Amino acid sequence: MTSRIIAGITLSALALLSCNTNTEKNKATANASWSGEVATIIYKNCTPCHRPGESGPFNLMSYSDALKKSKLIRFVTQTKYMPPWPADNTYSHFANERVLTANEIECIKNWVDNGTPRGDSLTEPEAPVFYTGSYFGKPDLSIRLKEAVKIKGNGNDAFLILKYPYQIEKDTVIDFVEFVPAQRKLVHHVNGHLVSYDEKREFNYQSGSNTNTDTKAQLMMVYDSMHIPYTDKLQPHFPTLTPNTVYYLPGYIPPAYPKEVGGYRFKKNGLFLLNNIHYGPSNKDALDSSYINVFFRKSKIERPVTETQMGTFGISKIEPDFVIPPNEVKTFHTQTTLPYNISMLSVNPHMHLIGKSFWAFAIKQNGDTIPLIKINKWDFRWQYYYTFLHPVKLEAGTTIHVYGTFDNTIKNPNNPFHPPQSITHGNGVESMKTTEEMFQFIFTYMPYRPGDENILLERLDENSRR
Repeated sequence: MTSRIIAGITLSALALLSCNTNTEKNKATANASWSGEVATIIYKNCTPCHRPGESGPFNLMSYSDALKKSKLIRFVTQTKYMPPWPADNTYSHFANERVLTANEIECIKNWVDNGTPRGDSLTEPEAPVFYTGSYFGKPDLSIRLKEAVKIKGNGNDAFLILKYPYQIEKDTVIDFVEFVPAQRKLVHHVNGHLVSYDEKREFNYQSGSNTNTDTKAQLMMVYDSMHIPYTDKLQPHFPTLTPNTVYYLPGYIPPAYPKEVGGYRFKKNGLFLLNNIHYGPSNKDALDSSYINVFFRKSKIERPVTETQMGTFGISKIEPDFVIPPNEVKTFHTQTTLPYNISMLSVNPHMHLIGKSFWAFAIKQNGDTIPLIKINKWDFRWQYYYTFLHPVKLEAGTTIHVYGTFDNTIKNPNNPFHPPQSITHGNGVESMKTTEEMFQFIFTYMPYRPGDENILLERLDENSRR
């Protein structure tokens, strides 16, 4: 009896404590001020993009900045339009999610409704300090073209091949590469490789053109004209190529894994070869001075990472045939079965303008389902590389299923054709026009090792990450 009484008292005390805690939280939310609660929310979730040189159309670096846009901030947070996070966080979770809690959303609403009080300026948190020109901070190396890329204002998509040469003092290891678009409204996507030279061979990659517009020519002819191959007539003719080290899509942030995962060998002589940079249509001539930031890694490479893609130009067939007729909403499916155990690290769904929804999951041989990602409302402007909080183990024999739905009707405000036309993917390098479509599921992984499930993939501070 005594133990039951004690247990009852304990539960009552816990309930009272919880009630008091919730009451205090509700009180704080109702009386929210900039200094007390709102600044912390804004600085963490909004300012990284809403600052000079980044993608946000206005700055949120101070109370006065937020005051000017307070009603807009309330609207976009109430509707969950901002901060942008297309993935359904009730289906699966990822590292560094940009999702406000219900309490944070209510806090902003009450702050605006109560007249945007500033609160005690003495306790006001300081605005975060950012390095200009990078999302991550000061890079170890920044590579720029000698001349800006000329983009014709003819209303057509442009596809170019670019060469970013570099030279450093000695071989090292890089953590990740950041492509920084200067023309954010025009740069649609970037796929690039790291080209490394053996210093005992002969080469002249620093000379030659850095830009080539002839994406339909034979690639080796293009590379020869850009002075990329070795010049000593020995074999192999082409230097070592590490694929998919440079990547960009709207909203994309390169994954930065902990020190035991990923990394690339970085020779003292080399270049980044953007085998495909796609500029969307422009009605005005423009110059693009996009550049590449490189972040070195202090530790050695322990667990190399591999990237692959399903769907368009990938390892798996799309069914039915990838044609979206006019005035139809159509769903497609692609699947692949894994030949060995892997640890999946990051996923990147990719579609274009008429994408409607995206869904990927895995089914184990025993029938169990592993949720990967679901995007209920596709947004062409935000195409993240989503990194899991911990690597997801997928056993040999597991089948990955991907479904994509496309809306090619007049009701879709993003439809590039009025009236709607039949849409599919194109051919070769120029198959990725904005007005054409793609259905891809790109993912990074490494061969599974026991204990991978415990590796934390959350982006850490600069010193502990490297």
